[in-house]
Amino acid sequence: MKRFLSRYAFKLRKAKNWLVAQIIFVILRILRRIPARKAIRFTEKMAYLIGPWTARHKLVLYNLERAFPEKSEKEREAIARDMWGNMARLAAEYVFVEELIDHDLANGDGGRIEVEGIERFLDLRDNPRPFIVFTAHTGNFELLPIIAAKYGLDVTALFRPPNNPYVAQKLMSARRTHMGHLVPSQVGAAWSLAGVLETGKGVGLLVDQKFHKGALTKFFGLKVRTNPLLVKLARNYDCEVYPARSIRLPNGRFRLEIEPAVELPRNENGQIDVAATAQLLNDKVESWVREYPGQWQWFHDRWNIKHKLYK
Repeated sequence: MKRFLSRYAFKLRKAKNWLVAQIIFVILRILRRIPARKAIRFTEKMAYLIGPWTARHKLVLYNLERAFPEKSEKEREAIARDMWGNMARLAAEYVFVEELIDHDLANGDGGRIEVEGIERFLDLRDNPRPFIVFTAHTGNFELLPIIAAKYGLDVTALFRPPNNPYVAQKLMSARRTHMGHLVPSQVGAAWSLAGVLETGKGVGLLVDQKFHKGALTKFFGLKVRTNPLLVKLARNYDCEVYPARSIRLPNGRFRLEIEPAVELPRNENGQIDVAATAQLLNDKVESWVREYPGQWQWFHDRWNIKHKLYK
């Protein structure tokens, strides 16, 4: 009986994932028939309305309350709505990615995208060496590896596939078309990234995801566990580490910032300090989020408190 129920639950979950994926694909096909700016703006407006009614909105507001206790409830609600709008734009922009990357690297400014720190980008491209670029779920963070791949900077990006396997397959196909080399976040990923650095190439990592183990650090003054992967890779290959982020600007524009390489803290033995470096990463991401709070994905359970919120 238990075996039958398990199989039934699996088939039911599979059918649900398929149905959800088909709805998403239909919506994306409809968007393709609308001019880019109108389609993206329409999607954003719908998210403003629908987002607050989703199950995740409660977690969003709880996270905002803990991160910004000094802000009013009205201010936090406005940030939450901005976040839902940003997420909707991110999804819609996948449909029109070719129009977004009409970018001229000659002067760091062209089309809808400007690049700050273009000299660092060109140096990494024209003088190959192992390096790590880290970023966070801010703005349209997907544009960073897309621009890198389009203009010949060899970066292998680690990514976490969506839980829905049908959406994941479609997204993986789209990412491979525009983003160059990709490594799914699963068993063996660390070895794959190490192999990339071993050959003198670059690695891209998101460092603001929930992690159950790792270094005990703080984010917005609250305790979190931070993935030590970047620290271990940097320690083993003694390579440069660059912060980079995407900022969503008015009128459908973006600014990509590639900051100078950071000096990683070291312990008394001269080795890169895992806990101190993990905290450095959190501090950098926190500074980005505080500057543009509506562009970060607050529905992620970064502090691993969802079980407390819904029990």
